[in-house]
Order: sequence, then structure tokens, then C-alpha cells
Amino acid sequence: MHVNWKSAILCTFLFGIGIFNYSASIPDEGMYPLSDLNRAGLKKAGLKINEKDIYNPGHIGLVDALVQVSGCTGSFVSANGLIITNHHCAFSAVQLASTPQANYLENGFVANALEQEIEAKGLTIRITDSYEDVSKQVLEAAATVIDPVQRINLISEKRAELARQAEALDPTIKAEVSEMFIGKSYVLFRYKTIEDVRLVYIPRQDIGEFGGETDNWVWPRHTGDFSFLRAYVAPDGSSAKYSKTNIPYTPKKHLKINPKGVNENDFVFILGYPGRTFRHRPAQYIEYQQKYLLPYTAALYDFQNQQMIVAGKDDKATELALATRIKRNANVMKNYRGKLKGLRNIDLINTKKQEDKALTDFIHSKPELTSKYASLMQDIEKHYQLVFSDADRELWFNNIYSGVRSLQVSSILNAFKQAIAKQGTPQTQQQVFDLNIDKVKAQLDGYYNSYHTSVDKNIAGHLFAEAYRLNGKNTIQFIATKNFKSADESTKFIQNAITDSKLNNKESVINEVLKDAKSILGYSDDLLRTERELENELEPFYTEQKRREGVLNKLMGDYVAVKELYQNKNFIPDANSTLRLTFGNIRGYHPVDATYLAPFTTVKGLIEKGNSGNEEFMYPTAIKEAWLAKNFGAYFKKELNDVPVNILYNMDTTGGNSGSPIMNAYGELIGVNFDRSYDATINDFAWNESYSRSIGVDIRYVLWVADKIDNAKFILKEMGI
Repeated sequence: MHVNWKSAILCTFLFGIGIFNYSASIPDEGMYPLSDLNRAGLKKAGLKINEKDIYNPGHIGLVDALVQVSGCTGSFVSANGLIITNHHCAFSAVQLASTPQANYLENGFVANALEQEIEAKGLTIRITDSYEDVSKQVLEAAATVIDPVQRINLISEKRAELARQAEALDPTIKAEVSEMFIGKSYVLFRYKTIEDVRLVYIPRQDIGEFGGETDNWVWPRHTGDFSFLRAYVAPDGSSAKYSKTNIPYTPKKHLKINPKGVNENDFVFILGYPGRTFRHRPAQYIEYQQKYLLPYTAALYDFQNQQMIVAGKDDKATELALATRIKRNANVMKNYRGKLKGLRNIDLINTKKQEDKALTDFIHSKPELTSKYASLMQDIEKHYQLVFSDADRELWFNNIYSGVRSLQVSSILNAFKQAIAKQGTPQTQQQVFDLNIDKVKAQLDGYYNSYHTSVDKNIAGHLFAEAYRLNGKNTIQFIATKNFKSADESTKFIQNAITDSKLNNKESVINEVLKDAKSILGYSDDLLRTERELENELEPFYTEQKRREGVLNKLMGDYVAVKELYQNKNFIPDANSTLRLTFGNIRGYHPVDATYLAPFTTVKGLIEKGNSGNEEFMYPTAIKEAWLAKNFGAYFKKELNDVPVNILYNMDTTGGNSGSPIMNAYGELIGVNFDRSYDATINDFAWNESYSRSIGVDIRYVLWVADKIDNAKFILKEMGI
């Protein structure tokens, strides 16, 4: 079940899966939590340093060089707070810093001195400080509760309480209780947060995004997906918002760069913050993904991107404003289509059904399990049949706000208006207005930064036409009560509401609607009324969604408990955005019959793609000039007779691992992870060595571009090259 835009504001659910104590030999998959590195078989696999050099509580290790950069990973590569991550992880901040006159997104950016570095708006950094298992405290809070809504509320409240207690004991940290196995395991993480992040060196777009969407999720790849940022803190070392008086952060640890890179079959490992995987779910969960969520979202995002691309075609400012939305949509769209292809290719639904049948037989083979879990599998089936019955309605509600910026703005203004209206006198109404207006304007800025009226109208019209066609349990009551005669009439209604509203213009909202308390209370239009009616319909919908999450919480806790008994082992944890390690080797693969894909690409291959005439394969002329002159410097790989660009390996990665450092057997940085092959998009549901491959940029290409193409030699000097 996806958490939608509205429910994300109302309440945050973390439903990743995993446990912290398990036994394992060398795995065929796995994203290991730090507490179990000694059980991962790293030395046997090829690690040359001690596991304690990676992580050793109370001592400095490689993990202290790791950071979470918003939804990505990064690592410190100098004692002066310099961070390397992916180009696409810094993309939104580069977009916000760009203008048609200073287009850093297209032309790149190099700061040759600290004072030239630019604020990376919207980016924050988190560093894992420590963690502890709090499963006992969380589960005891709801141990005697049967009602699913009450149970999930008590669990959520306990998690929030434990986080508050941790922050009270140490005000310098942010605490978060992450749910590992649903309804079974919870861990309290303490994070250090850095709010001042700056752009240092961003390669130009035809390097950082070489291949565009044509090459996204594809191997062979030739993308320079890297960027350099810097972390800043207040002069006293505390976290502080952007200020010219702030100074570079001094990390406990930074990674050493190995400019010699790696060879085929070499042992490598990654530390990072992988997002979420779902490998310990029943067949019905996979069925929901394959039949509903993946195809619906991919098709909708495709439509949205078509509208945004057309809007920005002849307007550079619009193109820049919409660039991040387009890139994120395109990435998800291709990922979801890759997942669909993979699910069908390996017929994972039927595989899971067979596993669940075996689990059912196991339960009924043991009286002690039958007495406790006799109805478990039937209850899971019952839950998902309910989910399937109104899945179309759920998906529509999950996307109507996230897709239509006007409704997001309406929601903020309606909530603000309601809070003001509750006050008894005009004087107190104005006081509430004055206290909150800056916060409201800041929220609105986030939406108007990527707002375009025609795009919004087209997306809204598409979704309202879709809503007109829904019926039965999937009926959108707001649409039904309007008695529209056709889908076209439904479309025209919402498009006219946007056209006639002052909300389609930021200046009108700020200068007229939000002039004072009286102005906002006196303003109304069809768009605001539509949002309020949708909100009223959403309230019981979200109550039911919360009840279902409570039911699922208990069912999945039991499901995993039985699965552990059946397999007579504990599981390698699923990802849930907490710090993990995965390891493997530099390795090619056979994606289809009679085809072998080698694990390195070269500058020569990049130039060959450029000869295709595809605009996404355009590259700087300086690259070809340096290549023809054999100006390879120290970054030449003899076996390739060239500079290696990207590398392929069989490590277990997923979203959130973008920007993760790829390290050799000695813990030295030799590349930066940024993608998976198309076949490996299914990693979230199933991993297999035969097809699961991840892609990174070779550190030799990063250094070569910095040295020979962008004249960013200060970066090399700072990193000790």
C-alpha cells in the first residue's frame, strides 16, 4: 500500500522490513545492518581489512564517512566536508540555482574557492550517530490491543515518544524509530543533521546525464553521474541554516580515493541508505503491484511528462522549473516498467503462491502452529481482496493531490482559512494570520517553483476524466454528485475551476488572497470548494486505509514469524532507508541468449554513441579532443586501452543507494553507485545473481573529467590525488 501525498501530511508510516539479529553465511543477496557485519562472511568473500575498520561502536570507522543526502547517499572525501554523490541527487538543487542566464544545469558549475560555492537549496545531510533495538518497548505498548486502528495508533505514538525522549537527552540529534519487520521489530536511530549544504563541482548536463532517458536503467552505460557538495556548520560546530559565517564541517572520517580503480572479478562493497525492498511479502502483495500500482503509475507519469515537456519546449525558464519533476517522473516510470517486465519474466506471483501454499501446509502440519496461525493465510487473502476491490479509487486519491499543484495549494489555503475562522474576533483572527503567514508562504513557494497553469489543467483534466469512468466501489463520490454527462464535461469542470481561480498565479495569491486575515476569509472559488469537498470524502477513506494498515501490521508480523520457523532461519533484512552494507564483485552478465555484457565501458564507447545522432548522446567536444590526443593521464586502464567510464557489479542495491561509495577490498573509494540494469529493477521484490546488476561511475572517469575536461584540479588536490 503506497502512502499518498495527503496521508503523508497527516501521518507518516514506515513499513520497511528487516531484523537485526540473524545468522548467515556468504549471502546470495542482502543489505546487512551494521550490527551483523561479523556474520556476513566479508573476509571469506575477499575483504582485506577488518570488519571493525568498517564499523566498530565507540570507535571511528568507514561508516562515519557516510551521509544521507535527502533521498540519496553520499560520502565525505576530504577533511574539509567535501562530499561526493550522484549528479541526479544534486539535480533539484542545481535546478533551483539555475536561471536562463546562469544555467548550471546545462553548463555545469565549478567553484574554485570556498566563497564561490552556492547554496544547495532543499538538500540536507543526515549522519547516523547510533541506534538501538526498541522492539520490546514498542510492542508492549500495543500488546493487549485487538482493534487494528488503536493498535497502529499506539505503535505510532510509542515510536514518536521514544524519538522525543532521545532528542530530549541529546538536543543535537534527530531521532527516528524505524519499523523493521512489520509489527515485529523496531529500531531507534539517532542522526546528526547538517542544514547548510553547498554546490562545489557539478559536471555539465551532457556529462552528468549523458544518455538521458534512452540509457536510464540500461547497460552498457556511459554516464558521468557524479557531483561534489560541501557540508557547512556554524563556527561552534553546531548545525545551522545557510549563512555566510558558517564554516566547512570536519567529519570524523573521510574516504581515501584509489585512482587505480578495480578490475573484473575484484571484491567490492557498498555502504549506503537503500530505500525499501519488499521480498518478504505474500503473493497478493506482488499481484497488487503487477496488476494495479505499477501499470497505473507508469502510465500516469508518462502522461504528466508529455504535458511538461510540451510546456517547456519553447520557454527555457519553464523547462528549468519543470526539470526536476520530469526527471523524477521519468525515473519512476522506466523503473516501474522494468519491474513489470521482470515480474512477468520470472512469474513471481506464481512462485510466491507456491511458497505461500507450502507455508500453509507447514502451519497445518504442526498443532502448536495451527492453534495460533490457522487462519493466517486466509486472513491475508481476505485483506488483499478488499484492497483489490477499490484499488482504482485508492490510486486515484493517491495521485490527485501529488499530480495537481492547484489542489495542493488549495489544501494549504483551506487549512489556513479554517484555522483563522475558528478564532472568535477579527483581532485574534489577524493574530493567527500574522503568526503563520511566513510558514504558509514558504509551503506555497515549494509548489509554485514547479507550477505551470496549462500543465496543471491538463493533468487535472486527465484525472477528472478518469474519475468519471470509475464506478461501483471505486466511485469518486464528488464526481458522482456533479451528475456530469461525460468524461469531457468532468474535465472541463476542473480546468475551468483552475482557469477562474486566483490560485493559478502566485503573485495574486500572495498580494490579494493572503493580504490579511480578512482577505483570505473573504475569498472563495470553485477550486477551493472542490478541494474542500474532496477533503471531506478523503477523511473516511483515510480512516479505512489506516484500519487496513493496522490489520496488515499484525498479519505481516505473524507471516514473518511463521516464515522464520518454516525456513529454520532468520532473514537478511529488507531495506528501509537505514544504513546498510552489501558486497559482491565486478562482474558482467548474460541478459539474453548468446549475449554477454562486459563490466566496463569506455570513453570510446561514449563517442560511438555520440555518432548515433540521438540528442541525448551529445557530449562536450573536449572529451573527443582529449581522447584523440590520448590525453588519459593517470586514469588509463591498460586492459581497455582507454579510460573506464562506468562499471557493473552484482551487489544488492535499490533506490536510496544512489550516490553510495563503491569501495575495494581495502575500503578505498573506486566508484559511485547510481543505477541498476533494466532487469535488476525487480530487485525490490526479488534478487538473483544471474540478472541483478548495479551500475556505478568509475572513479577514474570522475578524476579524468575533473582534470582534463572541466579544469577542476582543486578537487583532485583536496582529495589527495
